[in-house]
Amino acid sequence: MAETHSHLPSRAATFWSRIEWAWVITPVIFVLVALFDPPQVDDSILFTARALLNTAPMILFAVLSVGYLKASGAETMIARAFTGRETRMIVMAALVGGLSPFCSCEVIPFVAAMLALGVPLSAVMAFWLASPIMDPPMFLITAGTLGFDFAVAKTLVAVGAGLGGGLVTMALKSSPVFADPLRTKPQVGGCCGVKKPFQGQPVWRFWTDPARRETFRTATLENAVFLAKWLLLAYALESVMLTYVPAEWIAGVLGGTGIGPILLGALLGAPAYLNGYAAVPLVGGLLEQGMSPGAAMSFIIAGGMTCIPAAVAVWALVKPRVFAAYAGFAVAAAVLAGVAWSVAAPLI
Repeated sequence: MAETHSHLPSRAATFWSRIEWAWVITPVIFVLVALFDPPQVDDSILFTARALLNTAPMILFAVLSVGYLKASGAETMIARAFTGRETRMIVMAALVGGLSPFCSCEVIPFVAAMLALGVPLSAVMAFWLASPIMDPPMFLITAGTLGFDFAVAKTLVAVGAGLGGGLVTMALKSSPVFADPLRTKPQVGGCCGVKKPFQGQPVWRFWTDPARRETFRTATLENAVFLAKWLLLAYALESVMLTYVPAEWIAGVLGGTGIGPILLGALLGAPAYLNGYAAVPLVGGLLEQGMSPGAAMSFIIAGGMTCIPAAVAVWALVKPRVFAAYAGFAVAAAVLAGVAWSVAAPLI
């Protein structure tokens, strides 16, 4: 009997860890609206459905693109960023990180292998900072929701954050913060099930290979479900926010000019959201409610780099002091991006 009870906590933990909370929370939102404000529930459901349908073409293009890149093995090209001189590695890592279509946890085993082989931490830091901010699906969803100019600016911030963090890390590589950065036994698993670094050469005509066709099918389906899950939740939350959160309150807290709203946006964004795709519609709603452009940019940049998947990718491999530096780079990049966008946005 004692042995049976000893397994209960682990079984309970396994059960809770397997729950897809986004699928649970979305209907709960509508149930709560139906209970406390019945006339509003139909409007909230229609708002969510229409928003998802409007985004559907971009979602379709995004998931097909990612499916093609994964089936062809394009992620193997990431390895090319980590060759040559250190400054070249930093530049290439920032560019690849800001444009690659792969989530943070997918690159954990790859980065672990690169660090073990002696790749400079500066190049890895550049990749880590740029990677969670932008990718092709994120660009399309951001452009469709917040505008093409915002999406381009966010992409530039991703590359710039990577370059800045990488160069600072290179300059301070002999300091106590960055010396001996790796954990003794880094965790090289990932939430996406990747078990080894990317290998081989891309095969662009993937449809001639049955295994790659299956990869395309699986990747397309998984990404479609992933985006639909988070965007449904985001649009449901947006409908509630637009209905019940006073615009005057948002404008008073995060609106206006100056550095204050930008700093607050970065500080709120850092711990505020779990998923960058869901954040885009929410920021769109906040902008409608009076959030300043600079605060919107700082919120979405800080949240992107410090969201749970991105943070876990760094925490799994490096010591806490290096993780603290990563978080510091993220907040600094968010504030600088917010200041720059607050100046540039009115001129576009």
